[in-house]
Amino acid sequence: MTPNAPSPAPTHEPSSNPTHEPPSKPPSRTVDQARGRPPSKAVSKPLSRPLSQTVGKPLDKPPETPSERAGNRSAVSSDPPSTSTGRLVGIDLARGLAVFGMYAAHVGPDVTVGGPVGFLMEAARGRSSALFAVLAGFSLVVITGRPRPRTGRSGRQAVARVVIRAAVLMVLGYALTALGTDVAVILSFYAVLFVAVLPLYRLRARTLAVIAAAGALVMPLSLHAIRGAIETGGWADAVTAWDPLARVSGTDGVLELLFTGEYPVLTWMPFLVAGMAVARLDLTRPGVRSRLALAGGTLTLLGYGGSWLALRLVPHALSTVAAATGAGSASSAWWSDTVGEPETHTPLAWLLVAAPHSQTTFSVLGNTGVALLVTAACLTVADRMPRLTALARPVTAVGTMALTTYVLHIVALWFFADVWHVKAVGTDTMSALPVLLAFIASATLLATAWTRRFRRGPLEHLLHLATGPARHVG
Repeated sequence: MTPNAPSPAPTHEPSSNPTHEPPSKPPSRTVDQARGRPPSKAVSKPLSRPLSQTVGKPLDKPPETPSERAGNRSAVSSDPPSTSTGRLVGIDLARGLAVFGMYAAHVGPDVTVGGPVGFLMEAARGRSSALFAVLAGFSLVVITGRPRPRTGRSGRQAVARVVIRAAVLMVLGYALTALGTDVAVILSFYAVLFVAVLPLYRLRARTLAVIAAAGALVMPLSLHAIRGAIETGGWADAVTAWDPLARVSGTDGVLELLFTGEYPVLTWMPFLVAGMAVARLDLTRPGVRSRLALAGGTLTLLGYGGSWLALRLVPHALSTVAAATGAGSASSAWWSDTVGEPETHTPLAWLLVAAPHSQTTFSVLGNTGVALLVTAACLTVADRMPRLTALARPVTAVGTMALTTYVLHIVALWFFADVWHVKAVGTDTMSALPVLLAFIASATLLATAWTRRFRRGPLEHLLHLATGPARHVG
């Protein structure tokens, strides 16, 4: 490729400015034809390559790498060019890993088994759902326009699609919650999160990154104050009693979604906004993935390392956290959920904890950092390591139908526990490991077989059909 050749088009979308061949012109008369002689063989011989590839002319399109060909094939096989967003293989790979991480947190052995298995189970707790949230923010930008946000009628239709998706996820989330499993279903929280961050979809990557950072600093402090007011006052019960969502769903309704639930919107918004910032980057440019990994490593160090230092430098912090949670020791609170949660009153020292579900600034920073590291690694594998990408194709297939595989594992837990009355496996021992492997193998086989014949997973297809009315938005 010549030095002035255009940069490669992104693999995640078809080009918005396709190259068109200029109209053909009648060939000019050669010297032989002007003199009445037949044209020479040199003139009549066809060109061995297109004119655009001759000396001094830039290539119409640079040669494609294997990952670019895969991305372009995916873009062609999705929606029409006007609405298609294609799919990044690395993002699907990361999403598949997030699904497996959730499986590990829900059916895998407890972290107390120790060793490599215990470490992997601990790493999956909380961090897999945070990765899922970051990738959800990425998907929101894909829906609303990437690399450039949609505007006008197309933009309004994209917003309508997001709102419809949120409504469907809300209903589906509460339906799964009604099954009564031990899983804290995240879908209803996602529904509110999608709507909450939707007004930001037109912002640039730098602005989104600043908002995510500010949210990581401010939102946990706000949540701590609000939860303190809920603990000490009776107004929350009055709000819940008048909340129609609480009456219909049998939960604490809006208060649970925003403040008191396992995935409160107030502290999970930074994850989605960070994912939106990543989606706004040109991931095909040299050095972008390296800078993404560097940012992830820095956030991981600030989150977990900062918590480790703070818990040991602030007087009585460890003992206060241990007393509030009823734990014998809070030494692992800088990265582990094993410390538990405050039993009654949440002390101010809790803000120094970085346990994955602690809803603190340190936890948001650390979990976001891990999510960015995993995303950067998966994007690099998909772009630079075609053999490894081929081996990981079953995991990528799970990522393409993450909603289906997530919902099915909750239904399976309900089915085996309430229908077949299978006793729960003791998760504090290694006996839960075969159960986890069975869940992973089943999801992998199902996703691999399904994606060979269909473009979307079953629930993904139904969700796509549900957003059909958005096409009529003017």
